[in-house]
Amino acid sequence: MSKAVLDSMTQSMDKSLQSLKAELAKVRTGRASTALVDTVHVQYYGSSVPLNQVANITTPDSRTIQVSPWEAGVIGAIEKAILAANLGLTPQSDGKIIRIPLPLLTEERRKDMVKLVKKMGEEAKVGVRNHRRDGNEELKKLEKAKTLSEDDIKKAMDQVQKKTDEKVAEVDKIIASKEKEIMTI
Repeated sequence: MSKAVLDSMTQSMDKSLQSLKAELAKVRTGRASTALVDTVHVQYYGSSVPLNQVANITTPDSRTIQVSPWEAGVIGAIEKAILAANLGLTPQSDGKIIRIPLPLLTEERRKDMVKLVKKMGEEAKVGVRNHRRDGNEELKKLEKAKTLSEDDIKKAMDQVQKKTDEKVAEVDKIIASKEKEIMTI
């Protein structure tokens, strides 16, 4: 029983880490990444669709994102959508392809990005700790139901704490890596 609770809690914590990684991928580091335009939605035949469903998105070099629409008629809508997304990026079109040059980040902007990344890390840690609380509550319910002995509950709670500490350390490692990536010019 305690193994099932621990496994469920670990899966939830892993989902929190995956969510953090996905959010961090959207943070601009000065290096081109297609994840920067993942949130852009284009008006296409009267409906709002993600950019990657109307165009091919690539990074030909470390400072440029290239958007190749599948239909030439949607270029204007893509440009408007990128500008409206408030990403701080200015698309440049040649009629067939849209190039988005990434400007160099200033030192002040880099520090702001690091603050944002640290905030995301703290939110992920809170999520991991919430999953720990939920796991501990499940174990207490099992104890009240007399399904497990006090000793088994104590061992299981120790395992829950160890797993929590591992996941928090993993969050710290991910954040440190992203921080280094942002501060590298």
